[in-house]
Amino acid sequence: MLSLYADYLGDRAMTTTRRSFLFVLGSSRADGNSELLARAAADQLPSDVEQTWVSLARHPLPDFEDLRHDSDHVRPTEGSPALLLDATLAATDIVIVSPLYWYSVSAQTKRYLDHWSGWLRTPEIDFKATLAGRALWGVTALAHDETVVADPLVGTLHNSAAYLGMRFGGVLLGNGSKPGDVLRDTEALARAKTFFAQEAPLARFTYETYETAASDTNDTTAG
Repeated sequence: MLSLYADYLGDRAMTTTRRSFLFVLGSSRADGNSELLARAAADQLPSDVEQTWVSLARHPLPDFEDLRHDSDHVRPTEGSPALLLDATLAATDIVIVSPLYWYSVSAQTKRYLDHWSGWLRTPEIDFKATLAGRALWGVTALAHDETVVADPLVGTLHNSAAYLGMRFGGVLLGNGSKPGDVLRDTEALARAKTFFAQEAPLARFTYETYETAASDTNDTTAG
């Protein structure tokens, strides 16, 4: 029942709130393959959907300092931390645009996600409750024919969404190494046309999925 209620709240939030997309660019290179693929997908969004694009290379974050056992974090009021925090809180849909670096997200992207830990512990923000029910997406380009090598990146984003009670729309994958390569990946460009039109279901940890399946089996076999 709790799961169904959470799904209902998420559906209600997504349908009654005007959507606003935040694209977080995690590449050190402007107009990289991941960004080109993300822009191809964003071009399909309705004109009344707000889009905000923030480059982590142009707006670098400082290294994250873990203060959870010492003191609460203070809400940033200036610079890149304030810009990214405000943009994150304002978005109904957050799109992580990162190339595949060593089979996961880029260092800039990981630093951005690390700052989520601090924002979770900033008292006046209520970061987790604010993001609950909103949607997380990913777009990445990889220089490998087998997309399974991107599973660690997908897992990072999926589990982050699950922890925060967010929805997860999946990761749009494209192939590219040299600048502009992804524009020759016709299959990725075709997927981009409908990527943001698909449903973003409530994210669940894998163990929660197994527990639900086991519970359903027990319910059907009991008696």
